[in-house]
Amino acid sequence: MTVEPFPLIELSGPAEQRGRHYGRQAARRIRRSIEHYSAQLAADGHGTATVHGWVRDFLPRIEAFDADYIAEMRGIAAGAEVAFEDIVLINARTEVLQLGKRQAAARKDPDGCTGVVVMPEASADGSLIHAQNWDWKSECAETGVVLRIRRDDGPDILTFVEAGGLARAGLNAAGIAITANYLQSDRDYRSLGVPLALIRRKVLEKEFVAQAFQAVYATVKSASNNVIVSQAGGIAINFECAPDETFQVHATNGLIVHANHFISPVALSKLKDAGVATTPDSLYRDLRVRQLLEARKGGLDVQAVKDALFDDYQSPWAVCRPPRLNAAGNLSATVAMLVMQPAKGVLEVAPLPALNRQFTRYELFSNAEARAA
Repeated sequence: MTVEPFPLIELSGPAEQRGRHYGRQAARRIRRSIEHYSAQLAADGHGTATVHGWVRDFLPRIEAFDADYIAEMRGIAAGAEVAFEDIVLINARTEVLQLGKRQAAARKDPDGCTGVVVMPEASADGSLIHAQNWDWKSECAETGVVLRIRRDDGPDILTFVEAGGLARAGLNAAGIAITANYLQSDRDYRSLGVPLALIRRKVLEKEFVAQAFQAVYATVKSASNNVIVSQAGGIAINFECAPDETFQVHATNGLIVHANHFISPVALSKLKDAGVATTPDSLYRDLRVRQLLEARKGGLDVQAVKDALFDDYQSPWAVCRPPRLNAAGNLSATVAMLVMQPAKGVLEVAPLPALNRQFTRYELFSNAEARAA
């Protein structure tokens, strides 16, 4: 099967100008994203007016968090010739889809994902590796893009994202990298917070990892989420986030591995993990990846991380998931495998890796700029 690589889009300039350029270049994929999520919400009985109303409820939170994000999303909408509310929908799709599910009293349809960090002391060459399998709807292999954002007011950014979004997983010129994956608790959706995609973008805008940690730790969210933030110099923390509280998980034997269930003893003593019922494979995905990596201790490099994330134990309920119907009746898959070397500014991405093992290499720096951050 031939799988199309994710296109690279280069952006620069002020927020709205950057957004217009993005919208024009990614218009076809942006419209696919909108059509996909609009159809899903319509299937739950929610029309455009209702969805746009939910989206507008987030705008005061977003504007207070960073008004430039509003300008950038307006620019994307203008460039792609779509409604502004539909661009906000893409950036708040986790929150809006779950609101729609709750209104329809339907079963949840969660992201999966398995995240990995190999710390410098555990890697073959002493460099940090940060990686993830992103499990979601297989159709999203047709809507992903990679953004390379040249900034005058902070470090440049390289991020993989659904077209129309401001960020998902990625790295920046300060050596900071981020991945995130689904968690669910009994505290979710009691109030509105900042959409998760915008918190990830905020992390990638930071020059110092302390600022990145603060953006994750202190920002009020609508729902639970797991966020791993690393810095090339040799620090990484896994944050298990409830909407109103954040719990830390640190590396063990030089590794962070996290799937879709809470593992912090402190978190589990204070809240109920509500996600395992719909992601039962999470209970062994992190164990499998850790076992595979620890078996190659002393020789952990990019290829070893890829090999672990390609694991097909118990397929199709595997770390690397081929397209299959999930509990909600949607076709789910590992949409992309992402492997980052933050010190080099390198992101490698393989779309639908259970079917395709071809990676595209995206670079933040030119050869002259490449450096250890």
